[in-house]
Amino acid sequence: MALKLKEIQAPVASEMIEFEQKFRSLMKSKVFLIDKIMSYIVKRKGKQMRPMFVFLSSGLCGNISERTYRGASLIELLHTASLVHDDVVDDSNFRRGFFSINALWKNKIAVLVGDYLLSRGLLLSVDHEDYDLLKIVSEAVREMSEGELLQMAKARSLDITEDLYYEVIRQKTASLIASCCAVGAASADRDKETVMRMKEFGLHVGMAFQIKDDLFDYGSHEIGKPLGIDIKEKKMTLPLIYALQQSSGSEKRRIKRIVKSNSQNQKKIQEVIDYVKTSGGIEYAETVMHDYYNKSTQILNEFPDSDYKTSLGQLVKFTIERSK
Repeated sequence: MALKLKEIQAPVASEMIEFEQKFRSLMKSKVFLIDKIMSYIVKRKGKQMRPMFVFLSSGLCGNISERTYRGASLIELLHTASLVHDDVVDDSNFRRGFFSINALWKNKIAVLVGDYLLSRGLLLSVDHEDYDLLKIVSEAVREMSEGELLQMAKARSLDITEDLYYEVIRQKTASLIASCCAVGAASADRDKETVMRMKEFGLHVGMAFQIKDDLFDYGSHEIGKPLGIDIKEKKMTLPLIYALQQSSGSEKRRIKRIVKSNSQNQKKIQEVIDYVKTSGGIEYAETVMHDYYNKSTQILNEFPDSDYKTSLGQLVKFTIERSK
């Protein structure tokens, strides 16, 4: 039976509760409008997987300290800022089933709120001289931006190779999970080599996580009906990239033409989904995902046994077995 996140976070349950309280106080502002928006952001938080990675990594590498709380807060502040800005860029009205900030308060306010969150994160680190943590997270934010821009640059031509796909998801998704694990190790005052090893562990987890996300588009027994959202948005993900690699020139052109010109036609989208499935795209993506999972497990096994190690292993397993 699959474990739930509540069970996985058991070794750091009290720290997660304390973190939420600290994070709420960090989000407060004397400006009424900002305070109102911050309260809205805090209420619609997701699974809190990023702070969990920070605290479990810190426990694995030594001890959880005040620096760990600041590191987890820094990641949440900078990541939330990037999400608020992303919704403006994508003209998206919803995030996790809630109205986005730009949908409720318009783009100008959303951009400024993103800037505010960014400045809170920077000041939190500078005020406590956590320059090592700030460097780790700032590098991740830079990579996330580069990954997004790289994907945008290639989206029109649908000309994304498998190697380019890995580079995009490494930057867009894996870099953030890598920074969580690296921040956890750094906040426990571990040596640079251990911090880099934990960063590599997080990268493999992040790659597996994103491939799992991409597989949701094609449906499964747990998810049911295929979504086809990535196809509608003309995003080239691993199952489709692999399927196209196996195709003849004419078949490849036909499928690309469908993706380019029939993005809202559900019948045509289903045709692409069926094509990917019969071409072995799903199986191939699952194999690659499990390969990254195995690489992360190998690194985790280098550390001494503990409750933190057990939970981290369970959390990694959760990322590739989750149903949404």
